[in-house]
Amino acid sequence: MKKLLAALALGASFALATPAVHAATPKDTLIEAWHMDDIISLDPAEMYELSTYEVNGNVYETLVAINPHKTSEILHKAALSWTVSDDGKTYTFKLRPGMKFESGNPVTAADVVYSYQRLTALNKSPAFLIQDLGISTDNMKDTLQAVDDLTFRMTVDKPYAPSYVINGGCPARC
Repeated sequence: MKKLLAALALGASFALATPAVHAATPKDTLIEAWHMDDIISLDPAEMYELSTYEVNGNVYETLVAINPHKTSEILHKAALSWTVSDDGKTYTFKLRPGMKFESGNPVTAADVVYSYQRLTALNKSPAFLIQDLGISTDNMKDTLQAVDDLTFRMTVDKPYAPSYVINGGCPARC
């Protein structure tokens, strides 16, 4: 009897794991399935697993992103434009006007500052991306600033290749 119950339980577990039959998928629909057992947190200031980036990439906006089809090209996302100072230490990002949070509140440079300062202060896995640029809890109020509602400025500790700063420190999600 125990063997029969074990066999039935095993069979039931396979039945539950079997995908249900669905109607044909429309041509304009993408279905993705993958293991998500590496997710520790969906908090952008804590996440650093591949699955988390897949999920949060569809939830949060970044300042910039790498063009997946041409990796030498940086795409404008929340940042309409950016400049680098002559000394190579100050990065100024102009945000796209009209962006809104799900609540309807406008996205401002102060929100970007909050996200970066929170990333720095929590000091979780992805914090090294910004700490490697010389930004710390001791100097984050001076190095991460909202110039106005749509201008975010980040000052790093020394000149780096702009691609290093843009690709490493700037994908923090607002």
